[in-house]
Amino acid sequence: MFQKIQRMESTLQKEATLEQAIDLGLRADEFEQIKGILGRTPNFTETAVYSVMWSEHCSYKNSILWLKTLPKDGPHMLVKAGEENAGLVDIGDGLGCVFKIESHNHPSALEPYQGAATGVGGINRDIFTMGARPIAQLNSLRFGNIEEARTKWLVKGVVKGIGDYGNAFGIPIVGGEVFFDESYNTNPLVNAFSAGIIDTKKIISATAKGPGNPVFIVGSATGKDGIAGAAFASKDITEDSASDLPSVQVGDPFMEKLLLEATMELSETDAIVGMQDMGAAGITCSTCEMSAAGNVGMEIYLDKVPTRQDHMLPYEILLSESQERMLVVVQKGKESVVKRIFDKWDLHAEEIGHVTDTGRVRYYMDGELVGDVPAESLVLGGGAPQNVREYLEPAYYQEYKKFNISQVPQPENLKEVGYALLQLPNIASKKWVYEQYDSMVGTRTMTTNRPSDAGVVNIKGTNKALAMTVDCNSRYVNADPEIGTMIAVSEAARNIVCAGGIPSAITNCLNFGNPYNPESYWQFVGAIKGMSAACLKFETPVTGGNVSFYNQTSMNGVEVPVFPTPTIGMIGLVEDKEKVMSLDFKQKGDLIFLVGEYKEDIASSEYLATYHGIKASPAPYFDLEEEFNMQHAVKGLIENNLVNAVHDVSDGGLFVSLVEMSMPRELGFDIVTDSEIREDAFLFGEGQGRVVVSVTEEQEELFLEYTVNCGVNITLLGHVTKGKMQIDEEHFGFITEAKHLFDTALGKHFEN
Repeated sequence: MFQKIQRMESTLQKEATLEQAIDLGLRADEFEQIKGILGRTPNFTETAVYSVMWSEHCSYKNSILWLKTLPKDGPHMLVKAGEENAGLVDIGDGLGCVFKIESHNHPSALEPYQGAATGVGGINRDIFTMGARPIAQLNSLRFGNIEEARTKWLVKGVVKGIGDYGNAFGIPIVGGEVFFDESYNTNPLVNAFSAGIIDTKKIISATAKGPGNPVFIVGSATGKDGIAGAAFASKDITEDSASDLPSVQVGDPFMEKLLLEATMELSETDAIVGMQDMGAAGITCSTCEMSAAGNVGMEIYLDKVPTRQDHMLPYEILLSESQERMLVVVQKGKESVVKRIFDKWDLHAEEIGHVTDTGRVRYYMDGELVGDVPAESLVLGGGAPQNVREYLEPAYYQEYKKFNISQVPQPENLKEVGYALLQLPNIASKKWVYEQYDSMVGTRTMTTNRPSDAGVVNIKGTNKALAMTVDCNSRYVNADPEIGTMIAVSEAARNIVCAGGIPSAITNCLNFGNPYNPESYWQFVGAIKGMSAACLKFETPVTGGNVSFYNQTSMNGVEVPVFPTPTIGMIGLVEDKEKVMSLDFKQKGDLIFLVGEYKEDIASSEYLATYHGIKASPAPYFDLEEEFNMQHAVKGLIENNLVNAVHDVSDGGLFVSLVEMSMPRELGFDIVTDSEIREDAFLFGEGQGRVVVSVTEEQEELFLEYTVNCGVNITLLGHVTKGKMQIDEEHFGFITEAKHLFDTALGKHFEN
């Protein structure tokens, strides 16, 4: 056996062939480029290293040129996009918020439980690797037709994976979104968000410095799970993808908890020079990126890496994405500090190399040099490819614009429509999902029993709180990528504002199809343009995130992409936690106002797409300037205590918003629609830039005066009732009936 392994190792150190390079995911021109960089033909191990580092997942080779156009500067930025493992914004009092969102789509498509679980683990490591303690998580999930058996299997696995890992790790999940559409039938999207708090004087950088400083691998042992996971994430999901199951990582939340506590303890010492999580591309990525960041090199001895299997080959050790591991560059002479702390937490802490001044990363196995690569040539923003891709407007885009509301007959029974909407998977309560998550662990969550448009967590020891949300209506983005992404950013900001916060910055998870498909790439380019415009308007710079291409299914040679889904994660600061705003109506008799413009518009609404089955329509009405002004007004109304409930109008339209505001206290509403606008459009249209507020009799005069001074449109809809729902004097039933249907609809799909 040992001799067989030796022969294999010897073979792997020979010059790689073009065929091998292509099998590893490289293109012929890229293989030639690598030869030019090295001045020779790489061996198999080196080729494998380039294949993962130049994969779409790690290099962003087909997106980086457009990502560079996104706004990255803002008044509160402490760490800009790409500088560290995650973005960092100043929240005052010597504290910062570290936050990021990433995808784990392809692994979740094959093994939903571990795929989702390790996505949660990975994003939390990005946070605490910088020295921040994670305090809250969110997630954005997309699945296919809910009636399909595979979809149900995926949903159950993903939700359980997120819940089991997050609950065991001890970080609350404070919000998120779940969306269903047939485009996600085979390729679900699992986007995980995490935020943490850090003392801004104790930031740990992902940078290697100081030739001679030792390099440690800490945490779990290295196994054969997740090998070439980054390359796998840069491929299509096909009928043969089950063979890629070894590319899916296996998580251990209890090990991660130990790693968190050990890292927090280590961060209080002066032993750390730099640290980086081992996520995509494992040891390869952390050694190369840390070296490139510090303009240094490393010598790494792979035989010193703790492994779970005997006789692992060099490329297996290098490419493994086994979880709960980190790379730490340690101050020379402080090795015992690291060993002592990790021994205390019963974790590996092994010295596997040292920093050099060569700019090259050299990998050794049993005394033999098995890889020698210049670090800069491998990394994003360095020598990794930066491709210019063509893009082409798809024919459907102009077809969607031809939609006219007059083509759609208005149903006679709008009560029936409203109740049908409340039970749709995309609108109904996600209670079946979130009740599997722990939202209260850590005792920071302020919105578990006080519903709000954003998740809000207490910043203990201060008078402040953090509001956070993830948002994207991918149907809007598919209809119009630029406008749809503007809406995603605007809705995120709207949710932060409605919760009483001030939008600070965003992170993004950009989920698209094949970048080599000009029509898919057109969607990506449009999304970037829309994101830039909205972020500039709201002064919410992009702190970083993740690009996930190849989200499509290839069946019988035909590529079917998912809806383009640029998920926006946003944080905002609540300056006074006493002014966190909830969405629930407070008492009978309060007046109900709509703040913002309303239009006769049902484009891309859930009502149009699902109830009428019309998929071809443009994005809903949206005006960025109107949206900004409306949010500014709402912010002031909350600050001045002129409203007692605030909720935005989004999926399902005004009717769904009113029902959601009524349910927490089992109150109701009596409203009048506008006779000049179709009643279905008034109730179920999803035109943007609108917020519903409730106002007491005592607040009314000052409320009216303030909104007039702001120059925003307001409409008196009606008043809060004891529990009856009434529209235009027509009885729509009682809120208790609507609440039962809303709360139970989703769970019924998963009873068997």
